[in-house]
Amino acid sequence: MATDYDRPRVEQNEESLDILAPGRNTAQAAVADVEESDTAESFELPGADLSGEELTVRVVPRQADEFTCTRCFLVQHRNRMADPSENICMDCA
Repeated sequence: MATDYDRPRVEQNEESLDILAPGRNTAQAAVADVEESDTAESFELPGADLSGEELTVRVVPRQADEFTCTRCFLVQHRNRMADPSENICMDCA
């Protein structure tokens, strides 16, 4: 059905809007969805100076069933290899 945008709008029944009016005047409290375990220290600000922080990461050497993609340089499992002659993963192929 085509809509005639030049035709004046028909005003809706104001009685239906009066039903919603009493609910608008009541104040609603804002509730933040934050867990008690979250602290301000757990949020990382963009541009924050992290030079004094130390990272503890365990580095595992590449396993026998893994390869390093020659395009993205990610270590992936052998079943993700798209081109064995060039060592290219399925994401880069």
